[in-house]
Amino acid sequence: MYSSMLAPAAVLVTWSLVILVWMAATRLPALAKLKMPPEKSRGGRGADLDGVLPAEIQWKAHNYNHLMEQPTIFYALVVILALAGYAQVDVWLAWAYVALRIVHSLWQAVVNTLPVRITLFTLSSLVLMAMAVRALMVTLV
Repeated sequence: MYSSMLAPAAVLVTWSLVILVWMAATRLPALAKLKMPPEKSRGGRGADLDGVLPAEIQWKAHNYNHLMEQPTIFYALVVILALAGYAQVDVWLAWAYVALRIVHSLWQAVVNTLPVRITLFTLSSLVLMAMAVRALMVTLV
């Protein structure tokens, strides 16, 4: 019953895990090449590797972090719409958001030029805003 509304969220979760694997597959070999002494490899955060690892490797990590940020709003909206009632337009908006985030991920992980990335982020944010308005409309009726 709710699957058409929930499917885009499931795809974005799966995509986030793909990015996680891609990040590990590129970052771990690069870290191994550094041969850091144990005392220098304790603690820290992934962001601490900026400037240590090549930028192209860190782009995947940055994108993974981005997929843990704004999409949390998307997941909440999908659940709100699934529970409160949704229309076909909501499903289309959800798929549009997922498509834009996947293209954004690929762009950031491979090319990473800012004008295109900002455009993709802005478009996905506008779709998210439309979903938020729709969620308000179905819950405040």
